[in-house]
Amino acid sequence: MSRLLRMLTDLALARGVLRARHPPPEPEDHADPTRYDAGAPAWAELALVVLLLLCGACFAAFAVLLALAGDTQLLGATAGGGLALLAAALVLAGLRVAPRETAVEPREDAPEPEETAEDERLLGAVADGVSRRRLILGAAGIAGTGAILAAAAPVTALGPSARVLDESPWRRGVVLVDEEDAPVLADDLEVGAFITAFPRGADKRELGSPVVVVRVRPDELELPAARRTWAPEGLLAYSKICTHAGCAVSLFRYPTYEPGSSPPALACPCHYSTFDVRRAAAVVVGPAGRPLPQLPLAIDAQRQLVAGGPLSGSVGPAWWGTRRS
Repeated sequence: MSRLLRMLTDLALARGVLRARHPPPEPEDHADPTRYDAGAPAWAELALVVLLLLCGACFAAFAVLLALAGDTQLLGATAGGGLALLAAALVLAGLRVAPRETAVEPREDAPEPEETAEDERLLGAVADGVSRRRLILGAAGIAGTGAILAAAAPVTALGPSARVLDESPWRRGVVLVDEEDAPVLADDLEVGAFITAFPRGADKRELGSPVVVVRVRPDELELPAARRTWAPEGLLAYSKICTHAGCAVSLFRYPTYEPGSSPPALACPCHYSTFDVRRAAAVVVGPAGRPLPQLPLAIDAQRQLVAGGPLSGSVGPAWWGTRRS
């Protein structure tokens, strides 16, 4: 065993002596240690252009659909498709189109080199790796424009359209009907009663269609002078759409002993906005920003309730461009 150890020690010493006498050769100093790929494949550049164009088309379609109140599923498909195509384009650009280099980093300390002709040659080699630069840049510009439109378009959806809020089927002479399309008669409502009515012949689902009709004693009314004729025999009609968040106003309180209670009022059960029916639906309490629009009423020869004109203001939530009630 000791002989084996002695032989291994002798071999290690001999190897060290040989290395000291014959050091390994110095690595060759290459003139240009940096190498660049020959160029991006033609198919990769064309595929990148196609992906960017499709991406821009998806984002533009999203903006158009949003402006036209499109289907939410189509909005999700166009927005998701645009993002997926953009991600695919970035991956393809990074893996196949962008020039790649293999470089040897020098270890010795050196001052900051100045730009030389050799540096310009290397930068040119990087640029030459992409043969369809203008086409790719143009496609990227289209994709970027579409992305900007898709990001900015949702601003137009912040709140209801003033055009929609002002649309209403109520006109002078339109007969009020109930849910069964039966005319609403003045004698159908007693003091303290209320019903939901609609314009005859109109779509009941329209925002401006439903109104709440209530009846109070005529001597209780405190309407503005211009509306004194809007409530014949104490009958009043107001839009059923709350001016806070567009919920349905479906509660009417009429106290039998007012000194110990609150005045007659319509109430929204969602957020508790309350409107005084005797004072043109003025907001008594709650987050609503303005009174309910009032519908002027008249009674024809058959004792049917008919509209004396359009609603007094925009229907629904208070927003930019809405007409005051």
